[in-house]
Amino acid sequence: MSRTPLPLPSTDDLRAALERVPARRVECAVGDFTSLARGKVVAASDFVGMAGCRLPSVVFGLTLTAGEPDAVFGPLLPEDYADVRLVPDLATLAPRPGRPGEATVICEPVGQLAVQGGEMSIQALSPRAALRHVLAQFRAAGLQALAAPELEMFLLKRTEHNGQVVLGAAEPYGHAGASERVTEVLCLERASHFDAYFDELYAACEVLGIPMTGHAHESALSQYEVNFAPGDPLAQADAVWRFKRLAREVALRHGFMASFAPKPFLDLPGTGMHWHFSVQRPADATWPHVFATPAGEDSPALHHFIAGLQRHAPAAMALFAPHDMAFDRIALSDASPSHASWGHEARSLAFRIPASGGSSRRIENRLPGGDANPYLTVAATLGLGLLGLREGALPVPGQPDALALPANLPHALNALAGSEALRGLLGSPLVEALVAIKRHEHDERRLLADPRQQWDMAYLLEAA
Repeated sequence: MSRTPLPLPSTDDLRAALERVPARRVECAVGDFTSLARGKVVAASDFVGMAGCRLPSVVFGLTLTAGEPDAVFGPLLPEDYADVRLVPDLATLAPRPGRPGEATVICEPVGQLAVQGGEMSIQALSPRAALRHVLAQFRAAGLQALAAPELEMFLLKRTEHNGQVVLGAAEPYGHAGASERVTEVLCLERASHFDAYFDELYAACEVLGIPMTGHAHESALSQYEVNFAPGDPLAQADAVWRFKRLAREVALRHGFMASFAPKPFLDLPGTGMHWHFSVQRPADATWPHVFATPAGEDSPALHHFIAGLQRHAPAAMALFAPHDMAFDRIALSDASPSHASWGHEARSLAFRIPASGGSSRRIENRLPGGDANPYLTVAATLGLGLLGLREGALPVPGQPDALALPANLPHALNALAGSEALRGLLGSPLVEALVAIKRHEHDERRLLADPRQQWDMAYLLEAA
């Protein structure tokens, strides 16, 4: 699949950007299939001279535990770890919160690599580039999407007892012993104990342009939800990717842990990453809102969009629930859907239509967990919805067995590997690499005596 790479910025563009965001150093950050930021911090002069920086290609094929799957290294990435160029998207350049004299910018990998049987474009393994490709299809169809995410996270303390990881509610900074004892759903008093944490988080979000608009105590022990204002899907995926790192870093400074792991407590609700999507025609259209009629009713297009999501949801689950722990969230459900159901209002639905007027009609995708990659989540949701618009099918009501979702990660990965639709949207190299990495992680985890303790708590808790 041919994708348009990020344009290489000129020296003048780079210098002008660094005048707007003065910095002696620039953090070049790039996303892989995890939620972690990879990259380097380079001197501003080197950033201008290299128009970004260079990074070993190995990082785009590693598992969460730094494993190197045989199905990736050789067929899709070179075994000699050849370097690739990281090209910065200067629209994302911003001061790095709490680091005077340092800026941060989101980059994408660009370059051709020698692999078995020929050459490989490293851009084909970029989740962010995959999302840009899907959004280009929307523009070609004369459509524009808006996205608004809701993220859940746990604020935790982690201790060891008899060789086991024990999780508990975080204690507010300077208030030893003031941790939550029982779940205090939507409790403003408990949330206020973390005002200092959220004050710093809001301030840092403002610096980075992350549109965080509110927060509240959620329905599990020491669990909180944050809300973002609607915006451009690529900017929103960037914001979520940055926010997860930011929430973890700020939490550490306050003496506790922020975790987006999908099901850290088996007896409590899990961690979701819900996304609201709407689609518009050009602003000069008589009625620009694709998902509703001028009378405020659901439009046929909304139903077609949902039908596309329903049809391909089993394969997309490998993107929405990319770790074994994520299927604990679905099996031990607390409003975590197990079927590709749809309807109005009910939070047990996979694709929910919140109560809204015609101009704000939207679809909420409630399948993704906190461990999902935001770029792949948005690319899959919008891309499959666009396929539904093109096909014109109607969604299936209720929760028949035909709408059942995979019950475990291996079944989801098999569905993804066999999905021509998602290969067409994301590219076969990306699908093959993701499937190989996740199968490697699953095999590594299942050989352990206590997978939740030895894998999930050891790795996923802090890196989801």
